[in-house]
Amino acid sequence: MNSPPPRQRRPPWAGRNYILLTVATVFTNLGSHGALIASAFAVIESGGGSGDVGLVAAARTVPLVLFLLIGGAVADRLPRHRVMVAANAVNCVSQAVFAALVITGRAELWQMMLLSALGGAGHAFFSPASEGMLMSSVSGEQAGRAFALYRMAMHGAGIGGAALGGAMVAAMGPGWVLAVDAAAFALAGALRAFLDVRHIPPREPGNGLAADLRDGWHEVIGRPWLWSIVAQFSVVVAVITVSEAVYGPLVAGEELGGAAPWGFALGAFGVGTLVGALVMMRWKPRRLLFVGTLAVFTLALPSAALAVPLPIAGLVAVMFVSGVAIEVFGVAWITTLHQEIPEEKFSRVSAYDWFGSVGMVPVFTALAGPAESAFGRSEALWGGAVLVVLVTAAVLLVPDVRRLSHRPAADAPEAAVLPREPLTAGTGPGVPRDPAAATAGEAPADGASDAGGRG
Repeated sequence: MNSPPPRQRRPPWAGRNYILLTVATVFTNLGSHGALIASAFAVIESGGGSGDVGLVAAARTVPLVLFLLIGGAVADRLPRHRVMVAANAVNCVSQAVFAALVITGRAELWQMMLLSALGGAGHAFFSPASEGMLMSSVSGEQAGRAFALYRMAMHGAGIGGAALGGAMVAAMGPGWVLAVDAAAFALAGALRAFLDVRHIPPREPGNGLAADLRDGWHEVIGRPWLWSIVAQFSVVVAVITVSEAVYGPLVAGEELGGAAPWGFALGAFGVGTLVGALVMMRWKPRRLLFVGTLAVFTLALPSAALAVPLPIAGLVAVMFVSGVAIEVFGVAWITTLHQEIPEEKFSRVSAYDWFGSVGMVPVFTALAGPAESAFGRSEALWGGAVLVVLVTAAVLLVPDVRRLSHRPAADAPEAAVLPREPLTAGTGPGVPRDPAAATAGEAPADGASDAGGRG
């Protein structure tokens, strides 16, 4: 009598690389969401105000902006997993030193800015490599479901990280939360060292870094839907970063009860993203970008809620709704990139995406303190909410944003369809890959807020 076939334990789109990427991102999100809270309160406990919190946030973002495009070109030339591991090592060291200075009470503003800048430089190389690696790890009709599950795991870790981080800051101080983040980077880097990139086609010798960057630029500027949404998010991400990293902790400390309630509010955003990912695992909107862009309007709500400010229960509700909405956009966005962009250009396009998205963050964060002094904190927050609504409405005027539709995998660009590992017990070095691929985008959220919701 024939024995029944072995039961498949995981779906066909969840290959070895996909699982390693997902587990590694869970670890880094547990640490980084707590560290986002801890770094702001480390500055405040050292005697700094809103201007100092903004300077530390800007110090991280400036090298991120400066090196992102180079990071994208490098990630399309070198094995992406090696770039990711090296970047994780840089982030681990910078956070470990930051933690030691805060724990010993020796942290000064210039030191915190320098270490934040080092972490931002590492993230500039990590983000394009991570997103390119993720998109090359899944394919086919279930790509959207794979992205949604990945992001659900990522944000689920963010829920625990934000809640635990806020509680740890209140109970033990911010230094220990930063130390946990350093350990998470070390563990994630070790996991990413085992990623297998043999399924990615070999790169042809190029004409140099400048030529690669020009090629990536032409890829972006030739697609109105792409550059318009990148421009939109240059404002949206900056507004959300200022709200979460600068004004939010100050409002929480003065009017909502401190770090723990603020961590709970950020955790509610994480719960919302978890629910949004569940929705997107079942829902495949035909007009991906149109539906996603409509969801972005809700990202004005957190700034408005802090401007009032709403009591903690109201703020939690607002953060939850925003989390659901940004996940609808996030899955639609990365599914569109996977459908429209050739694999060999994933990282460069991702770099331009992130470059545009974070380009205004240093300006907004550096001006957060002066804006509060000139107009008042509430007025500055209301201004941010209005900006989000205006730029999102403008994007809907672009025809491609309204019309671009989900296509079957067979109709997608040929370069985006990649081989994946077979789901057999023998998967590993030396085992041939079957043709058929799926993509899942690794959101480059390590050490930074996922406010942009796209990586």
